[in-house]
Amino acid sequence: MARFLSPSRRSSQHGLAYRIAWWIGRLIIAFLAISLGFTLLYKFVPVPVTLTMVLDPNGFDKSWTPLSRIDRTMVDAVIAGEDAKFCSHNGFDTQAIEKAMERNASSSRLRGGSTISQQTAKNVFLWQGTGWTRYLRKGLEAWFTVLIENIWGKRRIMEVYLNVAETGVGTYGVEAGAQRYFDHSAARLSQVEAARIAAALPAPKRREVVDPAGFTRRHGNAIAARSGVVRNSALDACVYQ
Repeated sequence: MARFLSPSRRSSQHGLAYRIAWWIGRLIIAFLAISLGFTLLYKFVPVPVTLTMVLDPNGFDKSWTPLSRIDRTMVDAVIAGEDAKFCSHNGFDTQAIEKAMERNASSSRLRGGSTISQQTAKNVFLWQGTGWTRYLRKGLEAWFTVLIENIWGKRRIMEVYLNVAETGVGTYGVEAGAQRYFDHSAARLSQVEAARIAAALPAPKRREVVDPAGFTRRHGNAIAARSGVVRNSALDACVYQ
């Protein structure tokens, strides 16, 4: 025999579903408002600290530095090493993402295709690491990337990236990195010094900046060479308009 719910029970279930949907809606609205609020705030205010810094077991050393006091060679180096299309994409490099997916499909060693904008969104608002939370983070990363591309603009994205990116063990930002490795400020980095910092960015805890060897040295030399192309071809124009 078919079983039928009584009117009162059906009403109770509908009421529960409505309350769940109401709370989910409230949480979504709250998240959108908070994420938009912090994005607007950080358009003008230096990012004081990130979750990555707080969770770093080595502690953290940082020194917020305006982009006007960071040598242009550093900007050219990170564009050459991390994101050659920084000035021409809208936050996502679809070709790089597709290539990364193809490589990852045939390899157990995951490699990303993130742009500087995506890395900045992750570094400022989210967390690091792998595991199942990586997929949740990627979704949130896309949302924050859209926000900063449309609210901050390229120059501010670059400024924040160069101040929050991990440049060594317990070291964040290129100013702290320049002081640690070369004993002077990021305002006067040579092309080779900037390239070596940029070469270490994907794995700052493992790659040497001072007297690097092997792949890191070769990668740094390649970045130094491409940095000239970035400058001569105005691939950094969006930062210095």
